[in-house]
Amino acid sequence: FLNEDKMSKEGISMLQYEELRLAVLENEKPLQELREALGLDTMKEEVAKLEAEAAKDGFWDDVENSQKVLKETSRLKAKIAKYEKLESLYEDTLVMIELADEEEDETLYDECKESADQVKSELEAMTLSTLLSGEYDESNALLTFHAGAGGTEAQDWASMLFRMYNRWGERHGFKVKTLDYLDGDEAGLKSATITVEGPHAYGYLKSEHGVHRLVRVSPFDAAGRRQTSFASIEVMPEFPDLDEVELREDEYEFMAYHSSGAGGQNINKVSSAVRITHKATGIVVACQTERSQLQNKETALRMLKAKLMDIKIRERLDTIEQVQGNKNNIEWGSQIRSYVFMPYTLVKDTRTGCETSNVNAVMDGALDPFIESYLNCLATGNWVQK
Repeated sequence: FLNEDKMSKEGISMLQYEELRLAVLENEKPLQELREALGLDTMKEEVAKLEAEAAKDGFWDDVENSQKVLKETSRLKAKIAKYEKLESLYEDTLVMIELADEEEDETLYDECKESADQVKSELEAMTLSTLLSGEYDESNALLTFHAGAGGTEAQDWASMLFRMYNRWGERHGFKVKTLDYLDGDEAGLKSATITVEGPHAYGYLKSEHGVHRLVRVSPFDAAGRRQTSFASIEVMPEFPDLDEVELREDEYEFMAYHSSGAGGQNINKVSSAVRITHKATGIVVACQTERSQLQNKETALRMLKAKLMDIKIRERLDTIEQVQGNKNNIEWGSQIRSYVFMPYTLVKDTRTGCETSNVNAVMDGALDPFIESYLNCLATGNWVQK
């Protein structure tokens, strides 16, 4: 009986390891396709050319060019290393499974399973990143939140979105920093600005630009009526060449005020917060979270330059000077997603058709399915709503 029991356990163990091995082998073709999509061999050739250029005499004479070459070399090497690390993980996982199976060691199964799951998840994440091929997709992101019409209800909704994107950033290991936060009248916020720093932050978050619609029973309505609220999110990349944008002092109005709201420094003590209004467009930017008024002003000016650059690129203008008129409500009508809390639960993207009934998970930062759907539609052109 003992021998039969041992054979039964060994049979189950062998079957489990074989299933796991086959599951890992399913990643072989996608891994090769990823290699081709990344153009790994081409990248290696480009790195060799850049390193040869860096080795030439007089390379450091042109500091600006040398920095660009070193930055591009570092970027390409990081991509190559990331893929090769995944490839090694794939191969090591297969070897570990085969050895554990040969040794009939059931105690290693959990470790093998964990490694197999890691291969799958990292392959999916890296495959998704190949869709991020836009000019600024590798940049950090600047998100600005605005509550729509509707008073406290809309301001509360804006603060819910503010939390949602902070949680998304935390989930992905991004550094999220609040630059400005203007409290709502009774609850929530009127406007806020955050930066999200990390690899491809803008590439992922560009899908979130637009108007977000909420349907729920308002906690601020004593009669318990269902309300519809709107908030807009503006998403811009952190442009690398902002220092080239000239902004004269007579082109904007500067005002200092007391910091307030989330993350405010020296609240009600020193007028360290700043607000800058661009005269030609009416664009308003503010910053209150740096340590001094000068730092806040520098950050606010960079935010203003980024907004002007963004408009220039979106409207296909040749120069910043061509940006005119009031751009405060640019694309305000572009509703991109609905969040329904009542009478049923549903979050649905109007552009891609992606949807889920798990509203709580989405509000806690589970936005990846929506982001992935947007990037796939962007790559294929298969939009539900154009």
